Amino acid sequence: MHDFELSMLPWNLVFGAGAVGTLPTRMDHMSLCRALVLSTPEQATQAKRIASLLGNRAAGSFSEARMHVPVDVANAARERARALECDCCVSIGGGSTTGLGKALALAPGIPLIAIPTTYAGSEMTNIWGITDGGRKHTGRDLKVLPSLTIYDAELTLDLPLSMTGVSAMNALAQAAVNAYDPRPSPLVRTMALEAISTLSKALPDVMSQPHDIDAREQLLYGASLAAAALGTGVTSLHHKLCHTLGGTFNTPHAETHTIMLPYTTAYNAPAVPQLMAPVATALGSDSAAAGIFDLTSGLGLPTSLHHIGIGTGDLERVASIVLEQPPQNPAAVTKTAIMALLEQALAGTRPAG
Repeated sequence: MHDFELSMLPWNLVFGAGAVGTLPTRMDHMSLCRALVLSTPEQATQAKRIASLLGNRAAGSFSEARMHVPVDVANAARERARALECDCCVSIGGGSTTGLGKALALAPGIPLIAIPTTYAGSEMTNIWGITDGGRKHTGRDLKVLPSLTIYDAELTLDLPLSMTGVSAMNALAQAAVNAYDPRPSPLVRTMALEAISTLSKALPDVMSQPHDIDAREQLLYGASLAAAALGTGVTSLHHKLCHTLGGTFNTPHAETHTIMLPYTTAYNAPAVPQLMAPVATALGSDSAAAGIFDLTSGLGLPTSLHHIGIGTGDLERVASIVLEQPPQNPAAVTKTAIMALLEQALAGTRPAG
């Protein structure tokens, strides 16, 4: 029998096609009546639909959410929520909008209702992040966990396939880290492996049949499971590198995770071969790192840091920032090894099996 400790997060989830239509009733049950509807500028139309659905329960909207939650955007949204005397916020969108909702849940402390339209998974974790002065600051706080999350696969139909792919690979990263790291409990590892298997099977189906709601529900289920593993599990070098790239160079969040995942997995593989083997099996591959790369490249998704604007001259800075506070990680974190990892990610070559 394994010895372990596990504290689960208090999730409150609704899952099903058309489930967003129950939002007004659920707000009433939660005694919430003045919502600030959050979105990115690109999803302002969806935000208007949510506000229309809520009727007089919508106090106003804020459609300026941005990647990595810049501190000035967070402060502007907080001021709007205070001015409108909101008692909650409703985020519609992906990680950028959920992240902004988490900033409001952190301060001034209003409940967050999350409606994901991507596979980012932020809604399942107590992890928040705010970017200030070129650095992304992150932490964990139970206050930022959504009071309600509504998963409605119909809302993902408008997501471009290019974004669908990298968003799902971001979810795969959340699961992979918790499948091969020795620290999570066996229950978390089980969730992570199930997520990897589900995501790696459903993603090609969605990419080839974009209007297949059943496939999209499977992908959404896999993403929520991956994020649940992250929410109750750990982060490591992979997330530290991605947050450094995003916070310092404003690289797109999902693409950054997609590109880095094969290489961070290869970095850790020699340190935990017994835990890495089930990851490869879940992917249907002989190698976890090569299997992830093959899935990514086979779908035409980016595999090189060049794709997101990173050049050779940037690698030293990334490694130096990571080493200021080295993360816990299965394999030792050294500058020489990180530089080799980053150089391979820049080259975009297939990791060895």
